[in-house]
Amino acid sequence: MANIFDVARLAGVSHQTVSRVVNDLPNVRPATRQRVEEAIKQLRYRPSTAARALVTKRSRTIGLITTGGPDYGPSSIVLGFNEAARNARYNVSISSMLESDAGSMRGSVELLLGQNVEAIVLVAAHRGALEAMQRIDLGVPLLAVESSGRSGFHSVSIDQYAGAHAATMHLISLGHREILHLAGPEDSMDAIERVRGWRAALAENGIVPSEPHIGDWSPRSGYEFGRLIADDRTFTAIFSSNDQMALGLMHALAQHGVRVPEDVSIVGFDDIPEAEHFTPPLTTVRQDFGELGRDIMTTLMEILRDESSGDTPHTVPKLVVRESTARLERR
Repeated sequence: MANIFDVARLAGVSHQTVSRVVNDLPNVRPATRQRVEEAIKQLRYRPSTAARALVTKRSRTIGLITTGGPDYGPSSIVLGFNEAARNARYNVSISSMLESDAGSMRGSVELLLGQNVEAIVLVAAHRGALEAMQRIDLGVPLLAVESSGRSGFHSVSIDQYAGAHAATMHLISLGHREILHLAGPEDSMDAIERVRGWRAALAENGIVPSEPHIGDWSPRSGYEFGRLIADDRTFTAIFSSNDQMALGLMHALAQHGVRVPEDVSIVGFDDIPEAEHFTPPLTTVRQDFGELGRDIMTTLMEILRDESSGDTPHTVPKLVVRESTARLERR
């Protein structure tokens, strides 16, 4: 069954414009309206009656769906967006779920639409969340917070690739060439982008990477990785895909007499509040979740006014250098 996004793609307009045509709202050019109506007829699109009723009124409420566990990044995105929405005098209705299967996603959407939300923001931890959402006829605009760069919907993101690239280049600038990577889960879009950034930095410097080790964002997975590699002296640096795994990694290495940074340099990602109090303080990549929250709200307002350019705002993270990295000569 065709959805509003299919109509928008065929007509070459935003799904908000399709919604305006479906609900016979003003400010749509006659030629644009005709293209949309022809696409609706061709695809046999039938809009939801409930959705029609929703878009004709203003609730000043945005729906927010989060998927995955209570990790630092997604939790911080929620806080940043809530602050930005409050400053714009919007309310936020939140639906959180561990799983992102089609049934759970549809249930969250129905819950939010029942609260007359004007739009839905999806903080997508995994690819499955996006795929499930794209199969649902929302009737309201969707904005995804995701880093994969997929087309077909509006999105904003923090540039995970750029952050990982900067972290790896920092290690290379210190003379390291044997740089391991402790990655996040294989279905995490952020983890995938961080692997890409790590690989690209190595390739640009003629370094052949080993295969990344896969963790699950937890300190425990970092600790297990540290125990696995503690006796391997062929590497001199490690880029960990988040700070929590870096904490477990440093714990395991210390237990095995491996010193940071004298024996191995370590870079994390996120700059959690505890990072500067690790032993030693952790070099990491700081994500500006406040700026991301403002980007989300600004983009939403453009979409609701049907003024979105379709460009994806990217917040660039910042490398924070502390004492867990050092020049290779110090070994």
